[in-house]
Amino acid sequence: MKNGIKNEKGIIVILACLSLFAFVCPIPVYATGKIMAWGWNYDCQLCVPGPNTNFVAIAGGGYHSLGLKTDGSVVAWGWNEYGQCDVPTPNTDFNSIAAGSCHSLGLKADGSIVAWGDNDYGICDVPQPNTDFIAIAGGQYHSLGLKADGSIVAWGDNACGALEIPPPNTDFIAVAAGSCYSLGLKADGSIVAWG
Repeated sequence: MKNGIKNEKGIIVILACLSLFAFVCPIPVYATGKIMAWGWNYDCQLCVPGPNTNFVAIAGGGYHSLGLKTDGSVVAWGWNEYGQCDVPTPNTDFNSIAAGSCHSLGLKADGSIVAWGDNDYGICDVPQPNTDFIAIAGGQYHSLGLKADGSIVAWGDNACGALEIPPPNTDFIAVAAGSCYSLGLKADGSIVAWG
């Protein structure tokens, strides 16, 4: 099953987790649009705000969580010391979300990326032109955007080489970001890793 796990009752569960810390727990979204959260709740990252309905996507950051609603708005909760839970206005037209350690990303329907939260290392400064993105990922101190042409754009901290996309930077169909590394899935099914 793509993007989820089907349990014994036939309910589809979609999981999201940022692998920065061992204690960050998965958060599933049920086919009914309700989020279930469990595990370590030190900064209330598991306290899903009400009403807990109409969610279509989720993202787990270092100590904060994001939920994307059917109406294209983003709900954020948990630790907010750097503003990673303060969704910029207008909070509309989002079709994808991602969370880094202390920052958040939203992909708009027009292909632009909105980033907010801790901007150390420029992780919220989306490179120009901020157009034609189809996917996003947030790492500990870096961010990734996948363009419609199959190329990856990376920005933020490069201390570990997480921004150094190996050539050729073409034919990617998905991206993921870890604490100090990045991953790209190629159209032929191969994975490229760097950092």
